[in-house]
Amino acid sequence: MATTTTSVGGGGGGGGGGGGGEDRVMATAQQILNSLNTPKDVRDDMLLIFSSFDNRLSNITSLVNSGDSKKEEDRFEAAEKVILRWDSGHGASRNSINWEDSPDEAAEYLTAVDDIIQWIDDLSIRSDSAEIVDRAENAIQIAMSRLEDEFRHMLIRSTVPLDADHLYGSIRKVSLSFASHDSENSDEFESFADAHRGSGIYHERGVSLGDDLRVDLIHPDAVVDLKEIADRMIRSGYEKECVNVYTGVRRDALDECLVVLGVEKLSIEDVQKIDWKILDEKMKKWIQAVKVSVRVLLTGEKRLCDYIFSGSDDSEEVCFNETAKGCIRQLLNFAEAIAIGERSVEKLFRILDMYEALEYVFPELQAMVTDEFVIEEARGVLSRLGEAAKGTFVEFENAVRSETSKKTMLNAEIHPLTRYVMNYLTLVVVYSKTLDALLEGDDEDLHHLGVDGAENLELETMSPLGRRLFSLIATLETNLERKSKLYGDDSIQYIFLMNNIQYIVQKVKDSELGKLLGDRWVRKRRGQVRIYATNYLRASWGKLLSFLKEEGTGGSSNSALKLATLKEKFKNFNAGFEEIYRVQTGWKVPDAQLREELRISVSAKALPAYRAFLGRHGSQLENTRHAGRYIKYTSDDLEGYLLDLFEGSSCVIHHLRRKSSS
Repeated sequence: MATTTTSVGGGGGGGGGGGGGEDRVMATAQQILNSLNTPKDVRDDMLLIFSSFDNRLSNITSLVNSGDSKKEEDRFEAAEKVILRWDSGHGASRNSINWEDSPDEAAEYLTAVDDIIQWIDDLSIRSDSAEIVDRAENAIQIAMSRLEDEFRHMLIRSTVPLDADHLYGSIRKVSLSFASHDSENSDEFESFADAHRGSGIYHERGVSLGDDLRVDLIHPDAVVDLKEIADRMIRSGYEKECVNVYTGVRRDALDECLVVLGVEKLSIEDVQKIDWKILDEKMKKWIQAVKVSVRVLLTGEKRLCDYIFSGSDDSEEVCFNETAKGCIRQLLNFAEAIAIGERSVEKLFRILDMYEALEYVFPELQAMVTDEFVIEEARGVLSRLGEAAKGTFVEFENAVRSETSKKTMLNAEIHPLTRYVMNYLTLVVVYSKTLDALLEGDDEDLHHLGVDGAENLELETMSPLGRRLFSLIATLETNLERKSKLYGDDSIQYIFLMNNIQYIVQKVKDSELGKLLGDRWVRKRRGQVRIYATNYLRASWGKLLSFLKEEGTGGSSNSALKLATLKEKFKNFNAGFEEIYRVQTGWKVPDAQLREELRISVSAKALPAYRAFLGRHGSQLENTRHAGRYIKYTSDDLEGYLLDLFEGSSCVIHHLRRKSSS
C-alpha cells in the first residue's frame, strides 16, 4: 500500500517530484513528435488517441499542429513564390515554361500547383486568416490562367499536320474498272448517256482502310504533359476552361485535316450549283475522307480525349463530342446536299459509294459519339442517301423505257442504247448487296413482262435487284424491237436484233449479272438469237435461192425456151447475189463467233443449192454464146465471197468474165 502511495505521490506530489513527472511526459511527447514521420491525417488520428489517455498529453496535439502549420505555411509560401515568379508578364510578354527542354522547371511548377491545391483542400478542416485564404485563391487563379495558356500553346505546337499522301499510301485502294468498247451515244440519247461519250464508262470505288491504320494527331511526348495539366485544372475546378481550350484547338485541327483530305466547307446551295465533272471529283474525295475521318482521325481523337481527361468521365464525353461535332457535320452537310440534289443517272454509282462509305463507318461513329442529335443527323443522311440511290436507279429505268430515238445504225451494229444500258448494269451489279437491301419491298409488278410459268417461278426466287434487272433488260429488248422496225428491210432487222441480243447475253455472261439472272435466262436469249438467224436466212436468201428452183427447166420439148429460162435464172441469181454481197459486206456483226456461225449457216443454205443447180444445168450453157455472162461463179467462188460478209465495209465483186465460146 505504501509503495503504491509513494508511487502515486511521486507522480503528483511536491515541486520536485511533480516537475520531474511533467518533464518526462513532455520528453515522451517530444520523442513521439520526432518519430511521427507519417502523413498528416495519420498523425492527427494518433494524437487524438494519445490525448484521450491523459489531459497532459493533449499538449502534444498543440505542439504537433503548431509544427505542421509552420511547415505548411512555408510550403505554401514557396509554392506561391514559384507561381508568382512565372507570372511576371502578360500576353505575348509572358514567360513560357519550356516543357521539352526544361522538364525540371515544369515539374517544379506542377509541384507548386499541387501544394496550393492541397492547401486549399485543407482550408475546409482548418481555420486560417482571411489574408491567407485570399492569397491561396489568388495563387490558384494565377496558376490556372498560366496552365490554361500552356495547355493551349502545347496543343497547338504539338499538333501533327496530316500527311494525306502518306496516309493514302498506307491505304489499300480497290478499283473496279468497267469500260465499254466503242461507246457511240446517239444524239437522241444524250439525256443520260453523254457523260460517258468517247472514253466509255469508268468507275473507281472508294478506299478501304486497314483495321490497324493509325496516325499521331499530337506528338506523343506532349500527350503526357497535356494530361498532367488537365488533371490539375480538373482538380482545381477549372474543368470547363480546360475542355473549352481543348475542343477549340482540336476542332480547328480537324477542320485543317478535312482541307488536306479535299473536303471544303460548302453550303448545300453551293454543292448543287457545281458542274458534274467537278462534283464527281468532290464526291470521290468525300468518300475517302469520311472513312479516314471516322476510322483514323476521330478514332485517334477519342483515344486522346480518353487519355488526357481520364480523371473525369464527363469531360471525356463532352470533350470528344464537342471536338468531333464540327468535322462530322461538315461531312454530313455535303452528303445531305448530294442526297437532296437533282437526280441524274450518272450520279448513281457515286451516291452508292457515299452510302456504303457512311454505312461502313456508322457503327464506329455511333459507338464513339454519345450526342444523340449528331447520331440522328448521321442516320438521317444515310437514309436519304439510300433514297437518293433508289430514286436515281428509277430515273435510269424510266430513261431506258422512254428513250425513243429514231436514228438507225447504218451497218446494223449494236445500238448505243444497248451498249450504255449493259455497261451501266455491269456497274450496278457490283452494288448488288447494297441495292438488294435498299430495294427490298419495292419490287414493281412484273406481270407486264409476259413471262411463262417457269420463268415466273424463277423470278420469285430472284433477289430484289435481280428482278429489277430482269424487268429493265426486258424493257430494253422491247425498245430494240421497236427500233428494228425503223429498217425497211427484214434482213437487216434480224441482223440488228441478233447483234444487240448477242451483246446483251455476252455482257450478262461476262459479269455478275449472270448469277443474278440465271442460266435459264441466258439459254432463252441464245435461243432467240438462233431464231433471228433463221429468220434472217429466210428473208435474205430465200428469194435468191428461189431462182435455183427447177420450175421451167425440165419436161419441155422446146430447148430454146428451156435455155432462155436457164439463162434468166442464172442471170437473176448472179444479180441477186452481187446485190446481197454489196449490201451485206457493209453490215457488221462484231461478235466473231456469231459472225462465223452466221457465215456457216449461209454457206450451208446457199452453196449446196447452187452447186446442185450448176451441176445439173451448167453444161447446157457452157457452149452457148456469152456463157460467162450467166455462169459467172463456181461454187468455190461463192464460198470465198461469203467469207466477206458482215465485216462492216461494203464491197463490190470484181471478177474476170469467162471467154465466150465461138
